[in-house]
Amino acid sequence: MRFETRTLTLIGLGVVINIVAGQISSWLRLPIFLDSIGTILVAVLDGAMAGGATGLIANLVWGIIASPVEAAFAPVAIVIGLVAGVFARIGWYRQVWQVVVAGTAMAAGLTLVAIPIQILVFGGATGAGSDLAVAYFVHVGRTLASSVGVTVLLSNIADKIISALIVWSVIRRMPNRLSSTYPMLKYNRA
Repeated sequence: MRFETRTLTLIGLGVVINIVAGQISSWLRLPIFLDSIGTILVAVLDGAMAGGATGLIANLVWGIIASPVEAAFAPVAIVIGLVAGVFARIGWYRQVWQVVVAGTAMAAGLTLVAIPIQILVFGGATGAGSDLAVAYFVHVGRTLASSVGVTVLLSNIADKIISALIVWSVIRRMPNRLSSTYPMLKYNRA
């Protein structure tokens, strides 16, 4: 697949948004990640493939410059971009309730990919604050896989809904002369 210059530029912007927002969230020790805003934005503006590419590149770059854990979760970032792009293509960024459903679907999809990565690569603990929840669930008798799954899903639902709502707010405020250059928006502007 070939991306045109406009798409490559947008992907670069999305990568920067992901890394900066994710790093700020990490520094502030926020209970959400905010590291997918750029991925979702690119997916909504330019489609699932561009969104997936944004997530992949952002996690690999972030993994090299600041946090190797992020690189391991690059497949998760791809899933976020793909799911966001599919929901954008079917027009589910028009109303708040649709954005909430799209964010929840992103969280569900990424959970399926994140569980084996977190268990096989990190033994269930990545050094994040959510490791405490994983340890608690294991301590009370849940399997490691179900403990990681519940923790990943719950910690990502709010994050992906908030991230998708931020993107929704941005696309609703885009001037027509700019939004008309992104054909995907025709499905998502009320």
